[in-house]
Amino acid sequence: MPSVAVKLYSVFFKFLLKHRLQNRIQAPPEHSDAFGVTTRPEESVAAANPSFTDGVATKDIHIDPFTSLSIRIFLPESAVTPPEPRSNPNHNNAARKPRSDHGSASTRDSNSLPSRRNSYEPSTVMHREESMRRNSAGNGVVEGLNLMSNGVYRGYSPAGDNRRKLPVMLQFHGGGWVSGSNDSVANDMFCRRIAKLCDVIVVAVGYRLAPENRYPAAFEDGMKVMTWLAKQANLAECSKSMGVGKVGSGGGIGGVGGGVGGIEFKKPDAHRHIVDSFGASIVEPWLAAHGDPSRCILLGASCGANIADYVTRKAVEGGKLLDPVKVVAQVLLYPFFVGSVPTHSEIKLANSYFYDKPMCMLAWKLFLPEEEFGLDHPAANPLISGRGPPLKLMPPTLTVVAEHDWMRDRAIAYSEELRKVNVDAPVLEYKDAVHEFATLDVLIKSPQAQVCAEDIAIWVKKYISRRGHEFSY
Repeated sequence: MPSVAVKLYSVFFKFLLKHRLQNRIQAPPEHSDAFGVTTRPEESVAAANPSFTDGVATKDIHIDPFTSLSIRIFLPESAVTPPEPRSNPNHNNAARKPRSDHGSASTRDSNSLPSRRNSYEPSTVMHREESMRRNSAGNGVVEGLNLMSNGVYRGYSPAGDNRRKLPVMLQFHGGGWVSGSNDSVANDMFCRRIAKLCDVIVVAVGYRLAPENRYPAAFEDGMKVMTWLAKQANLAECSKSMGVGKVGSGGGIGGVGGGVGGIEFKKPDAHRHIVDSFGASIVEPWLAAHGDPSRCILLGASCGANIADYVTRKAVEGGKLLDPVKVVAQVLLYPFFVGSVPTHSEIKLANSYFYDKPMCMLAWKLFLPEEEFGLDHPAANPLISGRGPPLKLMPPTLTVVAEHDWMRDRAIAYSEELRKVNVDAPVLEYKDAVHEFATLDVLIKSPQAQVCAEDIAIWVKKYISRRGHEFSY
């Protein structure tokens, strides 16, 4: 059974959420607000931190001038730290010593990152001496590689094409359509954990909330971010091919002198930046330099899992229209699926912890337009007929469920349907766990949260590895 603390917090959580949902339902209908909101005033938010103080830098970007849609990028420090080369007779013995996650003074510098398993691609970056590495306080650069100023990461000056790129994970938070945010304290902690364990760039999506913006606003926002990611990749390649922005002594980006953040570039003129040839605000340097959109993973929690599944379906239908973005896998954490015919868990666990069935019905009434409300709506029930594309075209799908979650059985049923058409679709069920146990860990301190994140990393790495499916599950 869940701990006493979880039970007490669940009672308090449900009381507050039910009160807020009822107030919004009883409130007079408001005029449609296309701009919308992505976070509530009562939400505790974490400020963006671009300094790698805990191994992950974050940046907030408002990507749509017509709506409140925004993203928060989580960039792990491994993206800007040159990896150790593989064994080479020309390197000294210290460079060839194996490294472990725990490390020691003899195998790594005290200010450098803990080492990682080389699981994605062979090292193509030339070996650099430890003395040339950027320290954690950001007091230097690596021959123009890391652009730091007072510990704040400003961008990246890649050395030709010999740079290591990380997969990109789009993350959709939970909150029953009406609450939660991509910059909340709980979501910030979860995304940092996932970014470090999976060694990916996490793009947390701040989609518009209901009832200000009902269906299909949140789903459309998910597709807007996917399209934006594709544009970023294409613009970055276009900028690189145009060869704008030589890196010289005292040179800047795109012909602007003085460097970035007061740091001068010291690479030869033969090396060029990935730069923005069309305006400073178009190409996002963190993604242009460090992201590999051809290895894209979608992850959603609770109602965010519904959005992730929708975006995945649209990506499958769109095919090459989203090139070079390719969805290689998706992770659905306790999806917010319902249906008109109740499952065993929907009957037995109707009054489960945090999000019980009556409260979820209120959330669906706030999200779906009145004329479209129904438990078999395509946004609610993944198993209704005629919901394209065919399941056999879906990418590998990992489903995470909690023992004490009333929505558990329908998520398992969806996974079973995927397996019937030979899609890799395992289910991980965590005993004594409740809905949102992994994403609300900052509040409920669930012992299963860290284990769940590690399990996700093991499975995801099968599909983002450059060297093949070296991980088994």
